[in-house]
Amino acid sequence: MIESMNVRLRKVTRNRGHFPTEQAALKVLYLAVREQIEQRARDPNLVAPHWKNTLNAFPLFFEDRLSVR
Repeated sequence: MIESMNVRLRKVTRNRGHFPTEQAALKVLYLAVREQIEQRARDPNLVAPHWKNTLNAFPLFFEDRLSVR
């Protein structure tokens, strides 16, 4: 996930090329990060693709530690 973010930020800065001020560069990076976070929030499969399977497996491996409610 971190490498994915780094690739996205490098791509954004490379495509833009020159920034007139540091504030302009920070704004472009902020918008790129915000867009990537919003994409992951919209698609539950990107956030934790196998979380449901993992939750279902916990009682099998940790039955002595979990209390069923």
